[in-house]
Amino acid sequence: MSKFRNAVLAFVCLAAAGLASAQTTKFPGVGREATAKEVAKWDIDVRSDFKGLPAGSGSVAKGQDVWEAKCAHCHGVFGESNEVFSPIVGGTTAEDIKTGRVANLQRADYPGRTTLMKVPTVSTLWDYVNRAMPWTNPKTLTTEEVYAVTAFMLNLGNIVPDNFVLSDKNIAEVQARMPNRNGMTTAHAMWPGNEFGGVKKPDTNNKICMKDCTPEPKVASFLPDFARNAHGNLQEQNRIVGPQRGADTTRPEPKAGTPAAAAAAAAPVAAAKPEKNESKAVIALLNKHSCTACHGVDKKIVGPGFHEIAKKQAGKVAYLTEKIKVGGVGVYGPIPMPAQSLPDTDAKLIAEWISKGASK
Repeated sequence: MSKFRNAVLAFVCLAAAGLASAQTTKFPGVGREATAKEVAKWDIDVRSDFKGLPAGSGSVAKGQDVWEAKCAHCHGVFGESNEVFSPIVGGTTAEDIKTGRVANLQRADYPGRTTLMKVPTVSTLWDYVNRAMPWTNPKTLTTEEVYAVTAFMLNLGNIVPDNFVLSDKNIAEVQARMPNRNGMTTAHAMWPGNEFGGVKKPDTNNKICMKDCTPEPKVASFLPDFARNAHGNLQEQNRIVGPQRGADTTRPEPKAGTPAAAAAAAAPVAAAKPEKNESKAVIALLNKHSCTACHGVDKKIVGPGFHEIAKKQAGKVAYLTEKIKVGGVGVYGPIPMPAQSLPDTDAKLIAEWISKGASK
């Protein structure tokens, strides 16, 4: 009887040990293991030695087309940006391309820092565009489009010629021309290498302290209106590197209930509402031509929402058609809308839909 009991106890212990072992590698009832194909979709990072870079290519000319359709509304037609983002291009010289160090980064009086001034590796540009752009619809660019857009940005910075085709075969040659390729350093002790002789001193020397703590501040007031223009009109203080437009601080921000806000929101002459099928067809056109990257139907994204435009431009089909085609700036703020290359018939259909109220 004693032997039988010991055998049963041993079996139970082994079973429990097996169950515990299984539970350390699994989460019963919670999801499942990702397949190799699913993991591959997330494993898209590109290292500075170009490991992870997919095969492909894209020309500067193709990149310009993609840029104007999906990138220019945020970054400017020539990478000079606008009120939304800092410039991508500018501040680098032919001498920087030779030395691999951007001289203007050493100047305390230089007013701006562009992407091409700072980024040391072309793989960083490729990787970020691939995973994060366009910002309203990331990971939708094809591999060819990512190569092409990267080539176009490099061309704007005079790093590659107009007829250049960037590919996984020649990207290492382009790396040798990056203006700030020699500007990256590990001499900050955040992840020290051999240049420190094996001494790994952290860049901070903090001590754990849970006494005499500074009390958490409480916001008791906001910046008053009279202080808005304390440093002059920010919009007029344009920087050398691209038009980094600031707000026009000579004018107060429109507030709800003020005459300015009421005038902006005033409904114009009532227009006929589009049919439901018409609205669906036009919204499909808006998606096709990337209009929704900047404009929501009922909300602002980069530019005003279509409802806001409809309130101000009801019935103005010809005016809206022209604005869609040629672009403009100043009607809804300082952010410019580049000219659009969509067919005239599509532009007119969109204009008619907006003029009738832009209903869904």
